[in-house]
Amino acid sequence: MKLTESPPPPEDAAVAKLILESDPKSLAQTLSNHSFRWTPNLVNNVLKRLWNHGPKALQFFKHLDRHPTYIHSTSAFEHAIDIAARLREYNTAWALVGRMRSLRCGPTPKTFAILAERYATGGKAHRAVKVFLSMHEHGCHQDLNSFNTILDVLCKTKRVEMAYNLFKTFKGRFKCDSVSYNIMANGWCLIKRTPMALQVLKEMVERGIMPTMVTYNTLLKGYFRCGQLNEAWEFFLEMKKRKCEIDVVTYTTMVHGFGVAGEVKRSKRVFDAMVKEGLVPSVATYNALIQVLCKKDSVQNALLVFEEMVGKGYVPNLTTYNVVIRGLCHSGEIEKGLEFMKRMEEHGCKPSVQTYNVLIRYYCDDGELEKGFELFEKMGNGTCLPNLDTYNILISAMFVRKKSEDLVVAGKLLIEMVGRGFLPRKFTFNRVLNGLVLTGNREFANDILRMQSRCGRILRNVKL
Repeated sequence: MKLTESPPPPEDAAVAKLILESDPKSLAQTLSNHSFRWTPNLVNNVLKRLWNHGPKALQFFKHLDRHPTYIHSTSAFEHAIDIAARLREYNTAWALVGRMRSLRCGPTPKTFAILAERYATGGKAHRAVKVFLSMHEHGCHQDLNSFNTILDVLCKTKRVEMAYNLFKTFKGRFKCDSVSYNIMANGWCLIKRTPMALQVLKEMVERGIMPTMVTYNTLLKGYFRCGQLNEAWEFFLEMKKRKCEIDVVTYTTMVHGFGVAGEVKRSKRVFDAMVKEGLVPSVATYNALIQVLCKKDSVQNALLVFEEMVGKGYVPNLTTYNVVIRGLCHSGEIEKGLEFMKRMEEHGCKPSVQTYNVLIRYYCDDGELEKGFELFEKMGNGTCLPNLDTYNILISAMFVRKKSEDLVVAGKLLIEMVGRGFLPRKFTFNRVLNGLVLTGNREFANDILRMQSRCGRILRNVKL
């Protein structure tokens, strides 16, 4: 019987693997030796695969920017700008914006949304606002959509008061709509200030803008976030009284809200009431119930709901699998969690970096470091590159046994993560350096200290 050969990897995976394995100095020659037919779709997919290795991704992008026939698409530029800004290489990001202009393929409102979000998540909210205000200087005029985007970016990074001041200043100029008000209401709910969210709802009505189901669902979630279960229930009853067309999102919010608060029976009753009223649960509703059961009830009951969901023809998504895998690992069934990861792969759902991180973390916590590293090695082949959390998990695990060789591994991981564009916290640098010194690896510690100086971090707690 002839064994069937496994299909070759997708072209983007092959390119990404080639880039990861090549020496940076010879990358251009390596790519030229292969007859790849560069298309915007292929380039975008390669950049996505290299997402967690920013320096390699940018090197690949710059190589193709000098290609004699291929010209980067707008989306490829935006991927590269996002990667550069995530690495806090803001000068590179703005140089790419200039290059877009010279090629007349942008920048677009999305380009500025990316930059604003990266500044805001990097703790530079004022720079994010400046990006929005300077759009017209780069040939891209602000409109209501771009205004809503900057409000959303500020709210999601908890700079809600700054967003509200901007909202008050420009709401007349941009003629704010229900989306603008919903963003502001959600912002106040995110920082647990529901009275301010209700004030936004009141102003919305006063200005003649009809609240939408998004508005009501946002406020409902806000009550749950604050632990105000009675107020959430009263608000839900008020929605019914006003004959709002209560949707699946409303019920999903209720299922999750009551469940996370420990009211598992109430959560199940809401789920059953939803079905009784003729509303079909979504995958998100099932995900909410499964998560609640994993956290507050038992993973076995969560698995019963999972199988019921599959039996009814629902296709579990990445969130479903991640919730189940986390639940299994938390209850000590790590091997079963690994089986679920294989199951998701068999059903065409690719594990994410979060999937790997959960399994690696629990293996390390359980003292199964070798199994954790096996998964880490699997990630390194370009399937799903490790992120900052992955490295932090593994570096922390290297301190458990207090062995000299483990601390050397921690040092190597630190060097690798910096090489991939991740900036470790000062605490991580200090911890690894001190560990190496205490275990007699002073020379290696010196090498890391020199590397650290190139990262621009100042260490104060290390004595070599």
